[in-house]
Amino acid sequence: MRPMKPGVAAALGSAVVLAAVVAGGTPTPAPLVFCGTDAASGLGVSADRAGSCAVALEVAAAYTRIVQHTRGAPAEVRTAGATWVCRERQGDPDPYLECLGGGNSGGRVTLTS
Repeated sequence: MRPMKPGVAAALGSAVVLAAVVAGGTPTPAPLVFCGTDAASGLGVSADRAGSCAVALEVAAAYTRIVQHTRGAPAEVRTAGATWVCRERQGDPDPYLECLGGGNSGGRVTLTS
């Protein structure tokens, strides 16, 4: 077996979570598209739609500027023409940051290590 190239390993490490319906009919979140890295935090930024990457990077930048002052509580971020509610979520196994857009945006942005 040949060793994996670093770029391929990174892409696989940022694999998109497939959308599925879990028992009880509750839909899971839409698949995510990797958008890049937040310059300030170094966290990976993903969005629920490929066309939302520019907005996702704006939301991530705005949230990482204030996250240290939130003490773990949800916080509102106003950017890209919408209000986003951001918070830490428990992942499996690592926690991640998530922002959900309100109003017409209805988007989802995640920041992961």
